[in-house]
Amino acid sequence: MLLKNKIPFRYMFGSIRKEAIMIALYVTFIAAIHFTFRLNVSIPISVPMILGTVISLLLAFRANQAYDRWWEARIIWGAIVNDSRSWARQVVSFIDNPYNDKEIAAFENILINRQVAWSFALGRALRQRKNERDLGKWMSKQDIEFISRYSNSAMGILELQARDLKYALDNGWINTFQHIQMDNTLNKFSDHMGKCERIKNTVFPSTYGLYLHLSMNLFIMLLPFALIAIFGWLMIPLVTLIASCFWLIEKMSIHLQDPFENKPTDTPITTIAETIERDLHQVINQHSLSHSAERVVEAKQFYVL
Repeated sequence: MLLKNKIPFRYMFGSIRKEAIMIALYVTFIAAIHFTFRLNVSIPISVPMILGTVISLLLAFRANQAYDRWWEARIIWGAIVNDSRSWARQVVSFIDNPYNDKEIAAFENILINRQVAWSFALGRALRQRKNERDLGKWMSKQDIEFISRYSNSAMGILELQARDLKYALDNGWINTFQHIQMDNTLNKFSDHMGKCERIKNTVFPSTYGLYLHLSMNLFIMLLPFALIAIFGWLMIPLVTLIASCFWLIEKMSIHLQDPFENKPTDTPITTIAETIERDLHQVINQHSLSHSAERVVEAKQFYVL
């Protein structure tokens, strides 16, 4: 996710550098023909203006739809944070065994640390960086071996949580009502995971983007013919600037439409997972400083992942 810090000029215009150079050369060629050979290549300005108006509306619609996908992803991960906190609260307040406090404390730590692992596992799966061994910080070797049999590690973790809830119910550590409440929380995590996967696996209509891109390039190619009689040589930087604005908006919508691609414009799922880790560890009096230190360094950048 891009921050409010000063975004580097190189990042903003680096993605359209080649296109800007090509259009500048193209416009210079048109101007050279017009002024060197005295050829009247101008066309009525209304021709590209009508096309430009239509393209502007379509481009705005695409940018809005792309942002809606990004914002939906952010809403889902905000709900994951809230439900993770609720899970930790349920674990420490529902589970009880007055005869063995140490066993209960260890059991609570397992359930809460697994939830931390789940948030990181889901984020890595969405970015196609799956690696169960990285979850060893929060899970035992037996748990890692169990979820390695799943193609979806996050689903395996939820299965472990459900089994341990049944174990707690059978041992009388929680009652039936509490079991239902905690199982409903696990169902919410499953719903959040499915919603993220829907966004990840649903491709933005490619034909819409292709037709819009071709129409926009046609508009840009016609634009110098309409402006050359009015602005002369100043038409070169003017057309280049106008074309760059259109391309930047198009690139922005392309990046926003896929919020789980490990890019600066992503939904910051790693940062959110670290927030979950911090909050849940405070519930069980475990304080991790490693990620917070890394976040201070990363905050100096113009984005967080």
